[in-house]
Amino acid sequence: MLIAYFDNNSTTPLLPEVLAAMVPCFAETFGNPSSMHECGRRALAHLRTAREQVAGLLSCQPSEVVFTSGGTEGDNLALKGMASAGDHIIISAIEHSAVLATCAWLERNGCTVTCVGATGDGQVDPDEVRRALRSNTRLISVMMANNETGVLQPVQEIGRIATEADIWFHTDAVQAAGKEPISVNSIGCDLLTISAHKIHGPQGTGALFVRRGTPLRPLLHGGHQEKNRRPGTENVAGIVGLGAAATLATAGLLDGSIARIARLRDQLEDAVVSHVPQTRINGQHARRVPNTSNILFEHVSGDSLVLALDALGFAVSRGAACTAGEADPSSVLMAMGLNGEQSRSSLRFSLGKQNTPDEVNRLIAALPAAVASLRHSSLASWHPVVAH
Repeated sequence: MLIAYFDNNSTTPLLPEVLAAMVPCFAETFGNPSSMHECGRRALAHLRTAREQVAGLLSCQPSEVVFTSGGTEGDNLALKGMASAGDHIIISAIEHSAVLATCAWLERNGCTVTCVGATGDGQVDPDEVRRALRSNTRLISVMMANNETGVLQPVQEIGRIATEADIWFHTDAVQAAGKEPISVNSIGCDLLTISAHKIHGPQGTGALFVRRGTPLRPLLHGGHQEKNRRPGTENVAGIVGLGAAATLATAGLLDGSIARIARLRDQLEDAVVSHVPQTRINGQHARRVPNTSNILFEHVSGDSLVLALDALGFAVSRGAACTAGEADPSSVLMAMGLNGEQSRSSLRFSLGKQNTPDEVNRLIAALPAAVASLRHSSLASWHPVVAH
């Protein structure tokens, strides 16, 4: 069965241009970039090109790009590399588990963490961040775009708060990269995380922007790669793929690709709300990245709907792939005021560059019957107790 893939916030398919850029690295330019001979110099040249391509996506200097294994490592490096026992950190309740779990570890190791809330539309209030500041606040970490709802956060305002208070600022931009223009100077951040496989690049590769002068400690110890910030032989093929994907993502912000995806997302939302009763868009009144729609289907098990749509040839999700299969409700949706049942009844549809109008039309046609069938089954299985 041909799968129509609507789970691009979990991972994106590798674009042909990205694969073509990577292939030579497996056989022709396979050298270690730290080696002095010709094979090593060729590999090093690939790294330099990729660093420039990623810098172009982030509007930063190539020397400020540190290659990592992905978003989780980038978030861990940013937080653990900046905070020490006795420091205070401010994060939000809607952060990715890579930030939440890292901060839980930091708390166990002597840091204190303040977790600010979110509005009903899933946005962090900058004033709440300002009120959370303490004399020992070391770092603020608030994501640029939420991975479940797509809601964009007021990172520029938070960046100004951090600058005024002389505090380091990190933003997880994994779900914003390639969907929203990024300028680290406009944001005012000192650290920023991206991941290749969210922008049609390979899995297992990412980058962390580290502003010049930021006192980042490495998580790993060994060689002197990445200017001592991330030792270990570089994943040249993956980094080349990230660079190629970054170039395509930069172009996509200007060539109409993102606008096309936004039109398809809006078409899907309008059709669902019009033709499927008891539905609503989570975060609909906030500014969102153009590819993401999180929809509440009242009185339907989200997991059951994911499986029903999968059987019909559509790949969707309840939320973050990192927490797939967990019975707990989404912490993001709960922070927005949804109850446990509503959270478990919400699905995320995330589009990518490969999605077509025909796929969206087929999904629109399939959803009403799938939801109605599950609601009917749920009602039929409920037998009230009759008093005698």
